[in-house]
Amino acid sequence: MPTVSVKQELLFQALGRRYTDEEFDELCFEFGLELDEITSEKDIISKEQGDGKAEGASDIILYKIDVPANRYDLLCLEGLVRGLQVFKERIKAPRYKRIMPANGDVQRLIITEETAQVRPHAVAAVLRNITFSKDRYDSFIDLQEKLHQNICRKRVLVAIGTHDLDTISSPFTYTARPPSEIRFKPLNQSKEYTASEILDLYRTDSQLKHYLHIIENKPLYPVIYDSNGVVLSMPPIINGDHTKISINTRNVFVECTATDITKAKIVLDILVTMFSEYCEKQFTVEAAEVTYLNGKTCIYPELAYRKEKVKPDLINKKIGISETPSSLAKLLTRMCLKSHVTGNGNNIEIEIPPTRADIIHACDIIEDAAIAYGYNNIQMTIPKTYTIANQFPLNKLTELLRQDLAAAGFTEALTFALCSQEDIADKLGVDICSTKAVHIANPKTAEFQVARTSLLPGLLKTIAANRKMPLPLKLFEISDVVVKDSTKDVGARNQRNLCAIYYNKNPGFEVIHGLLDRVMQLLSVPPSKESGYLIKAAEDSAFFPGRCAEILAKGQSIGKLGVLHPDVITKFELTMPCSALEIKIEPFL
Repeated sequence: MPTVSVKQELLFQALGRRYTDEEFDELCFEFGLELDEITSEKDIISKEQGDGKAEGASDIILYKIDVPANRYDLLCLEGLVRGLQVFKERIKAPRYKRIMPANGDVQRLIITEETAQVRPHAVAAVLRNITFSKDRYDSFIDLQEKLHQNICRKRVLVAIGTHDLDTISSPFTYTARPPSEIRFKPLNQSKEYTASEILDLYRTDSQLKHYLHIIENKPLYPVIYDSNGVVLSMPPIINGDHTKISINTRNVFVECTATDITKAKIVLDILVTMFSEYCEKQFTVEAAEVTYLNGKTCIYPELAYRKEKVKPDLINKKIGISETPSSLAKLLTRMCLKSHVTGNGNNIEIEIPPTRADIIHACDIIEDAAIAYGYNNIQMTIPKTYTIANQFPLNKLTELLRQDLAAAGFTEALTFALCSQEDIADKLGVDICSTKAVHIANPKTAEFQVARTSLLPGLLKTIAANRKMPLPLKLFEISDVVVKDSTKDVGARNQRNLCAIYYNKNPGFEVIHGLLDRVMQLLSVPPSKESGYLIKAAEDSAFFPGRCAEILAKGQSIGKLGVLHPDVITKFELTMPCSALEIKIEPFL
């Protein structure tokens, strides 16, 4: 869920009144938002970097507001205020208009065939005669970053470029060239670089380094030129310094290059509608013409309004209320969905504005009606039908085993479902490719790179963190591990495992073996080759040679037990011998 930070003073000024913290928190809740935190820039820096770094930072109060991930129109102060004002019925929702330039000279963007190999789509628009202030400019830049992180999927799907139109001339050409042929001065740099040099320059940049992978292995890099050969940008990495905007910029050329044309249209519509209120002609956006490979031309932004019809009875039934059609239409209008009753009151016609790309189904409209009505105002009722719940069999078995393992003298641990590649591979003496581990695409830390395939590393790390506790240490965990499975629609599946570990001055293999016998006794599985369970000698890199056994039951291998290898113990920063057991419990359901 994205978080929007807004200055309290600016927010109240735009809303036209002041609120106490409690009042604004309540207003956010009514509108379907959440006031996450009240802080300041100084407090944020102090928490993250210490008090010393916070000296001189601003004490201005900031409201951090959690916004639903699909409400792109609320990702900036302008959209947030507009939505709240319409919700409180202080203003009517504005109507956004696309206009042609007064002189008839439309800004043109031509897409060449080379772009098909990298980012084939582009859209554009112009914010004409816009007036920026420092706060408006900061909000404009921040909205672009919020969109990049959200709908743009970190610039993979869409990359936004904004340029001072008065420094460049149409027509613009969106093409792709070899890195050695692209040369320009990147934003806020003092000299020109080739495209390859630019990528090398930003490999250590805390922000831009995350986007280099998108194009660095491509034979051609995307680039946008004006009619004089001036580079506007090299999407999705960096804009040119020549076209950078400032608070003095009056005309802004907005371009979005993309691999997904639908997302590009949404992003362009959101960006220009949010800031069109600062244009000389409020809520108007100047059109731009985009010419595609096949000669087809399109005018952007689309700013398309569409109409949907929903039956009042359906809304009442789904929410659990009994409002009149006109009352429901009023509720929806408060959510920026202009509505009116049609026919004999059998339908409500709703006009979906270009800012509400999240409305794709009748249920989205019904949800907005519920928010406007107020969730706390919906009367609780007893359902007309009832069912008797049963515990999920796997969870029931897990709870029963937990009680008996605790009774056997073992302490339960609960470890992280994510771990490092090193934990499940290198430290256990296996190759990461053979683990069938599910990898996290963009891990925030080296500690959480993959979903665990075994419970053993987590328990070993728990023992390492509690080495000073009295011996012996006897731990167990019954939780899910995740393994790749091509037969599943998501490519992976959860598997419930039981793992126990004994840590002492002697290995204690007999303790772990005894625990296995007790678990099998509880599961009514006798020690028998034909109809029960048996153990047989096996080899595993995590266990000491000759001190490992495979456990067979229900006609399959369900796990292993044994004395851990000294190398494994050392890698987990332990100094004493260890015995461990890990089995699957799902076969016993």
